Amino acid sequence: MESYEALLATLALTMGASWASGVNLYAALLVLGLGGSSGNIDLPAGLEVLENPLVIGAAGLMYMVEFFVDKTPGVDSGWDAISTFIRLPAGAMLAAGAVGDVSPALEIAAGIMGGGLAATSHATKAGTRLLINTSPEPVTNWTASITEDLLVLGGLWTALNHPVIFILLMLVFIISAIFILPKLWRLIKLMFRKIGQFLGLLEKDNGVDPQDKMSSDLKHKQLQALRDEGVLSEDEFNIARQRLCSDSEVQSKPAGENHSADRVK
Repeated sequence: MESYEALLATLALTMGASWASGVNLYAALLVLGLGGSSGNIDLPAGLEVLENPLVIGAAGLMYMVEFFVDKTPGVDSGWDAISTFIRLPAGAMLAAGAVGDVSPALEIAAGIMGGGLAATSHATKAGTRLLINTSPEPVTNWTASITEDLLVLGGLWTALNHPVIFILLMLVFIISAIFILPKLWRLIKLMFRKIGQFLGLLEKDNGVDPQDKMSSDLKHKQLQALRDEGVLSEDEFNIARQRLCSDSEVQSKPAGENHSADRVK
C-alpha cells in the first residue's frame, strides 16, 4: 500500500512540476525550493538542488521580473516566445529529477513526458494570452496573469497533498488541451492574417474561404491538364473555365446577394 501511495506521489510531483514550469517556471521553482529548504516538502534526490540558496535567489529574482513583464500587454507575449526555450527544457529536467533514483531509461522517459506536458501548458498559456492582448484594456491581462500564478501555487499544493485529485485534474487538462489547442491555433492564424491585411502585408481575401480558393485552383489545373492531353478542345476548355469562374464568383458573394440573385432568376 505504501509503495502504491509513493508511486502516486511521485507521478503527481512529476506531472505537477512539468505542468507548472510551462505556466510559470520561476514560481514553480520558488515553491519547490522554499518548501524543500523549510522542510515542508520532501523533495527527491534529483530535485534537492532547488533548496540551494543560490537557486532560490535566482528563481526569486526572475519571478519578480516575470511578475511585472507578464502583466504588460504585448510585452508578455514576447516574453512567452523567449521563454519557450527555457520552460520546455526546464519542465523535462524537473520531471526527470522528480522520479528520483531510477534507471536511465525511466528517467529519460519521464523527461520526455515532462517536456511534452510543459509544452502543452506553455502553448495553452501563450496562445490564450496572445488572444487576450487583442483587447486594448489591461484588466483582462492582469487578471489572467494573477490567475496563472494562483493556478501554479494551487496546482503544486494539490499535487503534493492530494496526488490522486491532481492526476485526475491533469487528465482533464490534457483531454481539454487536445480539443482547445487546434481551435486556438486557428484563431491565432486568423488574427495574424487580419493584422497582415490591415498593415497591407497580405492581400484581402474579400470573404473568400482559402479552402474554396484552393479547390477552385485545383479544378482549373485539372482542366488545363485535360486540354493539354487533348481530351478537351479549346472551346470546351473555355466553356468549362467560364463556368468554373462563375461558380467561384457566386460562392464568394455574401449570402444576401446570392438570395437576391436567386429571386431575380
